[in-house]
Amino acid sequence: MCGITGYVGDGIALDESEGDDGGAARDGGVARVGDIVHEGLRNLEYRGYDSAGVALVGETSGLTVAKRSGEVDNLTVPDVSDATLGVGHTRWSTHGPPTDANAHPHTDCTGDVAVVHNGIVENHEELKAELRDGGHEFTSDTDTEVIPHLIEAELAAGRGEGDLLDAVRAVEDRLEGSYAICAVCEGDDRIVVARRGSPLVLGRGDDATFVASDVTAFLEHTRDVTYLEDGDVAALSEAGVEIYADGDLVDRGVETVTWEADAAEKGGYEHYMRKEIHEQPEALRQTIAGRLDVDGGNVDLEVSFPPGFLADLEEIQIVACGTSNYAGRYAAQLFEELSGVRATVEIASEYEFGAGRSPDRTLVVAVTQSGETADTLGAVRRANAAGARTFAVTNTLGSTVTREVDDTAFIRAGPEIGVAATKTFASQVATLAMLAVSIGRERGALGAADARPVLEGLRDLPGAVQQVLDNEDAVREAATEYGDSGAFFFVGRQLGVPVALEGALKLKEISYDHAEGFAAGELKHGPLALVTPDTPVLAVLTDGAHADETMNNVTEAQTRGAPAIGCVSAGEEYGTLDVSLPVPDVGLVEPLVANVYLQLFAYHVANDKGRSIDKPRNLAKSVTVE
Repeated sequence: MCGITGYVGDGIALDESEGDDGGAARDGGVARVGDIVHEGLRNLEYRGYDSAGVALVGETSGLTVAKRSGEVDNLTVPDVSDATLGVGHTRWSTHGPPTDANAHPHTDCTGDVAVVHNGIVENHEELKAELRDGGHEFTSDTDTEVIPHLIEAELAAGRGEGDLLDAVRAVEDRLEGSYAICAVCEGDDRIVVARRGSPLVLGRGDDATFVASDVTAFLEHTRDVTYLEDGDVAALSEAGVEIYADGDLVDRGVETVTWEADAAEKGGYEHYMRKEIHEQPEALRQTIAGRLDVDGGNVDLEVSFPPGFLADLEEIQIVACGTSNYAGRYAAQLFEELSGVRATVEIASEYEFGAGRSPDRTLVVAVTQSGETADTLGAVRRANAAGARTFAVTNTLGSTVTREVDDTAFIRAGPEIGVAATKTFASQVATLAMLAVSIGRERGALGAADARPVLEGLRDLPGAVQQVLDNEDAVREAATEYGDSGAFFFVGRQLGVPVALEGALKLKEISYDHAEGFAAGELKHGPLALVTPDTPVLAVLTDGAHADETMNNVTEAQTRGAPAIGCVSAGEEYGTLDVSLPVPDVGLVEPLVANVYLQLFAYHVANDKGRSIDKPRNLAKSVTVE
């Protein structure tokens, strides 16, 4: 949640093709600090868009803060010509509504210190009471505002000789909860940052340093990055970066981001979501590249388990939230069928390592696109504390989850900017399917002959998804015809159930229409009472989803007047469907292909209604609070 960005440097030279985009002033073909910070906020707006603000520090102008409610483009960045550093924030509200006062940055009583913050300070009420007793006054409802006041108190006390770095170190020791902090101070030529539980990444450029919640903030300027770890405190200046852990200077190393900056741009599409739906064939090619040995019936995820661990494995527990949870539900059925291991799926926020399980015979698989999802990280920590082996399926190199689990498989889907997950769902399922085959083969539960058709389906998945995308006009017509309905039901069986749940979630997220997803057999156990001619039923009628039985349930709804839209295995026909959308034959991953139709349906319904598709109300991309 929320986006942080910051920059230290003398500005960035512009290409001749770049002109003024309405941001702060540009001199001599150079983007000033305010421009750069504002640009970073635009790149991070998918993380939050309730309000935005910047703090700029100049040698003679001092500290200048500007902030306001609303989207990033509502913010007017002040023209501070001598600024050499700045920080910015785009907010997803937790404490207090999205108002100008609650927007970040927050300042101290003197107006000399400014702070932007992601996460939650759990003991903020206690700290606020203490500070009020000391004469500090507060102007917002946020938990964040205690941080600049605590820094002010440390500086005033002269501890650490009044140094901002030492003050932030002292303050972060007093904070409970999760946070990523960037602090600036008038008269100091550094940005001081700290992280615990919320991501921060540094960008290493020539004579400049960036900091952000995500590399997308600065990727057009540098792909050389350093990922901060929990407990790190760093000082950023034009001279470079100093990183401290437990008071000692440490070297976190530099990694190179492999995808290009334009991968995080719209590329001619009206919305990121539609672009990312259409990127699924390429994302899936990246996911499976170099990992499939179809002829041999094997998978290479470059993961190795301890000797004997898989042979003794009794249970695979999948922990995840939202779309990742539905990917896990899909995978759980594959694990049981292909690996011969009992598989359960837990909503990460509800997860406990229950009694009766043997930790040394349990594999806990955390599925998280960002690798920073707070609820999923909490589940991993509970599993680790119980002594279970943990495994992550994520999209993000250097993310927190990769440092807290025993093993990781990256989905390699590339950046996903749209808040509603699309291409990452497909890549998560594909990666989990490969893991299921790998475990099944190593356990001896799956022979090469039985593995081969599964791997053929994965190999053919990108082409199958492309065929669905080529049929987008048919989905657009269905969305136009049925988009104004009162409610929508999504149904399926077996592998079709998680796809139905995910289809309903997509429609809810971006169109704000009421939608429910459930097992088709449950239709007659209550939901049928809600069915009217104004309640379309969207059904997964493919291989792996017990299509004939599902169609029987769809017919029950049709007899009550409901229109029916079916995603149907190619070559099959159900003559009573109002709309039939063909799904190429790819075996166990056919329902995953059907899901692309449901994504397109949600997109076009929302687009016809003029919704804010990439920035749906009340939601943000990376959920780093519990």
